[in-house]
Amino acid sequence: MMRRLALVLTFLLMLAAPAFAVQPDEVLADPALEARARAISAQLRCLVCQNQSIDDSEADLARDLRLLVRERLVGGDTDGEVLQYLVNRYGEFVLLRPVFALHTLILWVAAPLVLAGGAIGLVIWVRRRPKSGRSNASAGPTDEELAALARLTDQSKDA
Repeated sequence: MMRRLALVLTFLLMLAAPAFAVQPDEVLADPALEARARAISAQLRCLVCQNQSIDDSEADLARDLRLLVRERLVGGDTDGEVLQYLVNRYGEFVLLRPVFALHTLILWVAAPLVLAGGAIGLVIWVRRRPKSGRSNASAGPTDEELAALARLTDQSKDA
């Protein structure tokens, strides 16, 4: 019983540990530069994993990008210059959050438009539904239909 409890506690502690993929040999000696590198790395997409920052990814390319970020910072680049260098080299896809510009307007506008269109479609669909819980098909025959049925049964008796 105690062994099982120890395993569960160990597992829970592993889940609580930070999941950063930065290796000890990547960490800069200057804490201020390291903090800047981590902040920049959190903004950059791993080109292998795609939905993960390079700070969280264990891919080899992510490691290369982390080292490149640190190299540029040690070389004296500002945060903006490092980001611009990587965008120039890999394109805007390297940014986890796309910039708001004319050429990315569709990214920012499409989701709200689709959501609004769906909401409008739902409202129209709800308004066009029959008011009662029964559909017209299950409401029963009308007087005209009953009269037509009576005529048909009378004709079949005569034949």
